Amino acid sequence: MSQPVLVAFQGERGAFSEEAIRQHFGEEADTLPCHAFEDIFVAVDEGRAEYGAVPVENSVAGSINKAYDLLLEHDLKVWGEIFLQVRHNLMAPPGTRLEDIQEVRSHPQALAQCERFLNRHGWRAKPWYDTAGSAKDLAQNPEPGVAVIASKLAAAIYGLEVLAPGIEDLAFNYTRFFVIGRGEPPYTSHAKTSLVFATAHSPGALVACLNEFASRGINLTKLESRPRRNRPWHYVFYLDFEGHWQDARQREALVALLARAAFVKLLGSYPAAKMPEISNGAQAELLQI
Repeated sequence: MSQPVLVAFQGERGAFSEEAIRQHFGEEADTLPCHAFEDIFVAVDEGRAEYGAVPVENSVAGSINKAYDLLLEHDLKVWGEIFLQVRHNLMAPPGTRLEDIQEVRSHPQALAQCERFLNRHGWRAKPWYDTAGSAKDLAQNPEPGVAVIASKLAAAIYGLEVLAPGIEDLAFNYTRFFVIGRGEPPYTSHAKTSLVFATAHSPGALVACLNEFASRGINLTKLESRPRRNRPWHYVFYLDFEGHWQDARQREALVALLARAAFVKLLGSYPAAKMPEISNGAQAELLQI
């Protein structure tokens, strides 16, 4: 019988990253909690974990820049992507009632994403270092009138009771994760490719690079600039496109890009994750924007 896959993630047990791992690899996956994003990459580099799950962007908060910087610095490849719907849940030690709550703890981003719910109840928000960490700490040291915001997985792990599920202000709240690993992932026909490149510092250089994809009918699904660390006021561009780099049109585009760009680093071609369906509540929110 094969051993369960071991996947590294940042945060405490019960973090949303661990939920994403279980969604992608199954409930039988083993996980390796890491203190920081860098530790995920080191764990995979050194072979202490087979894969790592790294959040790269959120549909509400945008891109997670640290993750993209680490992808540029390390030689690991993207093996897959995960779209996780982020459901924030109010939880407390068993026996706690909603009317008992005075203070709610969680990561600042989680508190911000549940601001309307917290304000409606008049509860005091207290930032914590981690969503799952706030659940772990409260379970170990219960305090009267204190609740936390975390995942349902955290509630199950730490023995807390969910008092109110799905309290996020926006129902359309998804985080995209990259699954990173060593070596090249196997070929797949329904693929997405991620790369990073820099252009010459001259007029029209970026347009010329992007036209290599447009002229071949290749759809770009993401384009974002980041400062180039070793060259002030120069930028690198992170780009995702549909298809595998080994496909004919995509391979031609990459060869042409190599001739035009200052440098190109292929982050990986991997199975494209299915976009999650938008719930009725999320559709109503989008119509109001």
